[in-house]
Amino acid sequence: MPSAALDLKEAILQLKKEKNAVILAHNYQTGDIQDIADYVGDSLGLAYQAKDTDADVICFCGVHFMAETAKIVNPTKTVVLPDKDAGCSLEQSCPGPELEAFLKEHADKNYYVIAYINCSAHVKALCDVICTSGNAVKIVNKAPADRPILFVPDENLGAWVMEQTGRKMDLWKGNCYVHVEFTRESINKIKAEYPDALVVAHPECTQAVRLLADEVCSTEKMVTYCKEAPVKNIIVVTESGMLNRLRKEAPDKNLIAGPTDRCACADCRYMKMNTLEKLHDCLLNLSPQVELPENIRKRAEAPLLKMLEQSK
Repeated sequence: MPSAALDLKEAILQLKKEKNAVILAHNYQTGDIQDIADYVGDSLGLAYQAKDTDADVICFCGVHFMAETAKIVNPTKTVVLPDKDAGCSLEQSCPGPELEAFLKEHADKNYYVIAYINCSAHVKALCDVICTSGNAVKIVNKAPADRPILFVPDENLGAWVMEQTGRKMDLWKGNCYVHVEFTRESINKIKAEYPDALVVAHPECTQAVRLLADEVCSTEKMVTYCKEAPVKNIIVVTESGMLNRLRKEAPDKNLIAGPTDRCACADCRYMKMNTLEKLHDCLLNLSPQVELPENIRKRAEAPLLKMLEQSK
């Protein structure tokens, strides 16, 4: 590693100590950010870490809704993220005002609203409970039997959960732009190169891709699956950042990035907006900070804590 990169890493660690900060990184962050983080994980694991930390500052290396989630459960702590523009296509697909208007229009249905964690604080404040890809089946199974479910914002995850639970749900028409780029053709093409390979896919993928997978699971469960898989070759159909962690935790496996029709792997442009330089600057200046109106934060906290309780 060049000395400049080493110096930057040392400066980040020094700032972290001075500010009593914790660095949380999502599985889709770049390898250099994952390597310096205190905790690397999926949305559920990061939510637990954010809730339980005794640090004064939470530096969230992920996208905006994740930093918001940390602020929801830590109102008195300083929450910063390296790039304030690191958004999410799923969050953008379900604006809070649109969901609010929809629920008012269909108030007679008395929807039980389950929101995938990939949404804004405003959307969280409108729902009954939050879920992640790792606990969605469990959360839906615990939903009241006498109320119709509205699942927002990911229609692909929602469809997969319906397959797993047999529970009918109305699905918001949103998706992750990265995961819908994987196609049946692109996965079959790489499978032809590695005919003995197992395929593990994220449930945000389309049904056509999920049907090709040997296992459909959250990023966190991918770690266990890859470690325990009885074969060497595994095709991993999710955002490319996951490969960095998997290669560390399953070094004996040949982990192959699931390709799209356009490229050999799939990068989330939002996740990749964060860099070590931006991480350093946000710790130095404690900016950009995440702030939420207290009425929204308080309403969003209840369904988030409900999720954490139901996930135990």
